[in-house]
Amino acid sequence: MIIDTHAHYNDEAFDEDRDELLKSLPNNNIDRVINVGADMNSTEESVLLSEKFPYIYAAVGVHPDSADEINDFSLARLEELCKNEKVVAIGEIGLDYYWDNVDREIQKDAFRKQIALAKKVNLPIIIHSREAAKDTIDILFEEKAEEVGGVMHCYSYTKESAEIINKLGFYFGIGGVLTFKNGKKLREALEVMPLDRILLETDCPYLAPVPFRGKRNCSLLLPYVVEVLAECKGITTEEVERITKDNAERLFFDK
Repeated sequence: MIIDTHAHYNDEAFDEDRDELLKSLPNNNIDRVINVGADMNSTEESVLLSEKFPYIYAAVGVHPDSADEINDFSLARLEELCKNEKVVAIGEIGLDYYWDNVDREIQKDAFRKQIALAKKVNLPIIIHSREAAKDTIDILFEEKAEEVGGVMHCYSYTKESAEIINKLGFYFGIGGVLTFKNGKKLREALEVMPLDRILLETDCPYLAPVPFRGKRNCSLLLPYVVEVLAECKGITTEEVERITKDNAERLFFDK
């Protein structure tokens, strides 16, 4: 069975068949899914979705593209939502210097405040980091984020950065990019990622694996990622499923 540790099933891409698709997951080798908030609205939607399906869980948080939503009121609301037993993480939070939609200092401040919230409620963090490796790692060290741990979602940096992230005790989110022809850098970084630090994720509806690249992604396509991950690590697909499921349970569900 597979745990999808990062999905966005509240996205409008699923409006026509959301319930039908989610109901099909348990019969198709998907054990659990963590639906991840990106702003305050999608965070609320994620929690509602988790209450509708027993195998759907939620992460609450504000993505760097919406970092200007973080204030005393929104932080208080996020803390309140963390009281829900279906909420298992703070995320996705972090830095995005690729789109740069919000001033970088505002992004950094929102990142720090949400790490502080994670420590307060004792939940792991789900980190979004794009073209911001140094600042992300610096903040993780400065805020002692290893005290709660978490995952570097959709890992996209170098081998060297992966070694630092691993020393901090963080996990690596691996999804469809691993199957892309231009995913060489990720496959190289994968060499230094210990098996007990790898999580499976879709980031659906985005980043569908080959041969579905460019189409809508969903948890049902994770076996394509499993197959490539097994080849890269020289183990069976059954071992990949077992190990990544154990990893997800250890980080998000063993409380």
